[in-house]
Amino acid sequence: MEDNPHIRQLLQDEIHDEGHRMIGFSSAEDFLAAYGEAPIDLILLDLMLPGMDGLSCLQQLKIDQSKDACPRVVIVTALDDAEKRRIALANGAEEYILKPDLFLRLPDLLQSQTTVTEQAGRQP
Repeated sequence: MEDNPHIRQLLQDEIHDEGHRMIGFSSAEDFLAAYGEAPIDLILLDLMLPGMDGLSCLQQLKIDQSKDACPRVVIVTALDDAEKRRIALANGAEEYILKPDLFLRLPDLLQSQTTVTEQAGRQP
C-alpha cells in the first residue's frame, strides 16, 4: 500500500521487472476490503496513509490472521522512528525499511519470497 501514485508506479514497474505480479492500493481501507480475494505472498505497507494508518492496518491483519495464514508484511516508511519500528515488529511485521532503501532491498525481499514459496510447494 502506497498513497503516492508515482512511488506506487515505480514499485509496480520494479516488481514486474523482477518477474512478480503486484496489486497496488492507495489506502489501507481499499486493501482490507479486497484482502482475501487473491493470494498474497508479501505486503509492502506504508505507515503514513490517508485514513487508516499502516500500524492500524497491520493490527487488523494480525486479527484476521486467525482465519488464514497472514502473508509476510514489510513496513515501508519515510519515518525513522524507533518506537514505530518496535510496534510494527511486535505486531508481526517482518522488517521496517526506510523508503530511500526500498529499491535496493526489493530484489532480496522478492527473492526470499520465491524461495519460501518454492520450499512450501515441495513434497517430502
